[in-house]
Amino acid sequence: MQLKLKKRPIIQLILTRMKKLLCVILMGVPLLAAAQNPIIRDQFSADPTARVFNNKVYLYPSHDIKPPVGQRQDWFCMEDYHVFSSENLTDWTDHGVIVTQNKVPWVRPNSYSMWAPDCVEKNGKYYFYFPSAPQAGGGFGIGVAIADSPEGPFIPEPENIKGVNGIDPCVLQASDGNAYLFWGNGRCAKLKPNMKELADDNPKTKVKFREREMEMVGVNCLEGLPSRQAEGPFAFEANGWYYLTYPYVRENTEVLGYAMSKNPMGPYEYKGLIMAEQPNGCWTNHHSIINFKGQWYLFYHRNWFSPSDDKRRSACIEKLFFNADGTIQEVKQTIRGVGINKATEKIEIDRFSSASEGVTEELIDTVNTFRSYMATLPTKGSWLQYNDVDFSMITDGYLIMSVKAADNTEFCIREGNAKGKVIARLKLTVRPPEPPAGGAGPGGGMMMRFNRDQRNQWLTQTAKLEYVPKGVTNLVITNEGEGALSVDYVRFKNRPKYFSPVAANTTAQPDDEGFIHRWLLLEPITKPNSGNTVFTDSYLREHFNREYFKGQQTIIPKDGQKVKAVFQQEQAPAGFGRGFGAQQQPQGPQVKTVTQNLTWHALDSENMNVKLFRFAEKWGEEIYGVLFWAVTIIDCDEDIENVRLAVGSNSASMWWLNGEETLLLSGDRRMVKDDAMSNRITLKKGRNILRGAVINGPGMSDFCVRFLDENGNPVKNYKINLNQK
Repeated sequence: MQLKLKKRPIIQLILTRMKKLLCVILMGVPLLAAAQNPIIRDQFSADPTARVFNNKVYLYPSHDIKPPVGQRQDWFCMEDYHVFSSENLTDWTDHGVIVTQNKVPWVRPNSYSMWAPDCVEKNGKYYFYFPSAPQAGGGFGIGVAIADSPEGPFIPEPENIKGVNGIDPCVLQASDGNAYLFWGNGRCAKLKPNMKELADDNPKTKVKFREREMEMVGVNCLEGLPSRQAEGPFAFEANGWYYLTYPYVRENTEVLGYAMSKNPMGPYEYKGLIMAEQPNGCWTNHHSIINFKGQWYLFYHRNWFSPSDDKRRSACIEKLFFNADGTIQEVKQTIRGVGINKATEKIEIDRFSSASEGVTEELIDTVNTFRSYMATLPTKGSWLQYNDVDFSMITDGYLIMSVKAADNTEFCIREGNAKGKVIARLKLTVRPPEPPAGGAGPGGGMMMRFNRDQRNQWLTQTAKLEYVPKGVTNLVITNEGEGALSVDYVRFKNRPKYFSPVAANTTAQPDDEGFIHRWLLLEPITKPNSGNTVFTDSYLREHFNREYFKGQQTIIPKDGQKVKAVFQQEQAPAGFGRGFGAQQQPQGPQVKTVTQNLTWHALDSENMNVKLFRFAEKWGEEIYGVLFWAVTIIDCDEDIENVRLAVGSNSASMWWLNGEETLLLSGDRRMVKDDAMSNRITLKKGRNILRGAVINGPGMSDFCVRFLDENGNPVKNYKINLNQK
């Protein structure tokens, strides 16, 4: 028996570590929950006790679950405890299960009564206090589990604390050198230095309960105070005072109240409310209070992810402030919560800080509630504001956003307020064009098959940034369309480095394989195409040789130079005249005049293939159905004869050297280096102008260019100079 007793903790330690390892493996990566309320977003997390250990906040909540078959379905149901940690109150890591009902010797295995816990540190050991139903029956007991780390593994003591019958433990480590255990409806008793037993010198009182008289250890700190159905005491010390905070029923549901004393065991004087009743009628609230990096915070719970069931709750945080006399200012609940979001995080912008009249928030999915919420901006001019987003890490960013709309609309992300500077602007087209009578004409015919109705569907949209804020700022979404717009989340991402600006007065050379990286690229010209299959030789020559802007075949552009493009644009015919009904006559294209103001950019491509699609994504209005112009200037010290221009391009392209057509790549192509090669040409001594045009339809675009000699070797004995006078 002695051998078993000695080995049992070792075996249990091994099993606990194995379970923890398995949990990590199953999770893949730790949960990272955002700063919005609720803070834990993949499970219920009630009764949140927060503690600061090693400059991190550790959260020890109870874990509401859906009651299994055989358990009371309309009551609290909790079988284990998780621990979470954060260094910034924004990112929360789930360290997995630390204590479960079936692994505690004194707990009835299927009691599902692992209610509100606490955890404190003393002399390098971490003591986790938790209530549950004893196997012996009779109310609740409070036990202790001990670990060498705030994350566990925690080893439960074989027996619960003698003399304590109740729920919701809290331990106050007072400045008088003693530790005090609070529980139930405000009972308090001093602990022994071992933190596992009540001290022998605690006062004892006889309490009559109905016809029974019992002896109770400690004192009732709430005696004489407002305490109807009080529970969940949380005691802390600050400002030279001891604070006893607790939930109690003022009218029909719980509020958070508090009292103050100069002695840990009282008497306490009631001072008022910390938080009023839950706005949605949730019956309970339960809390803790900490100081983290100089700011006080209130942790509490609400049934955000279970609005029709107030027995499944979730942890939230708000800032807490004191008055000069040490009293606590009442805290208002928010959906924004606390913490600063990095712009690169997934920001649940539906958890807004403030909003215009009529903006609503509701669950995206009432079955899988952990999909979280959405906010709806109902009309043109409505807005919502989300505070404290840090843009300091955005270098070359773009926006990703999850939205849905009932009709075509437009909206902006702005800085600071509803009239602030535009960070990004999005036009959302969700309604397919109406087919004309008979199915013919623009928007009808075969092309209708590709115009999906996306009204009231969640769409992930991307947009370029018109402006990047500096440091921490507030985001505002403004509805600038006519109909309702719903938003879920936003995220800002940095693009991979596709291009670098060309430094002034510098030259470049081809890379080791002869590819040219330095180009002047013109922002894309809008050129709708029904598909890449139309890119025949005749089509390309006709459209590449049209004049889109003055001097397009003679201009030697400079970085930042502006171009005004004015041209006649043919709209793609609708399905080449075929509809879904009777045979129809082919439709002629519609023609309209297009004006675009475009800019040349001098850039070094980070890759041998110049990624035009990424260029358009950053600098263009459109990314599909566009025409690109590219120019580079080649300086040769001598004539280089009998070379071939070798080009690969995704989609069709045409290339001119010193004003002469040199190479045409037609058809629906994929980017393959040296996909086509010109006849023999000469790079003349002095300046040579290589000009290219690349067109795309519904696909991406890029190109690569080099010169090869008679033996197929790359030509590299020239310089690229975009700084010609």
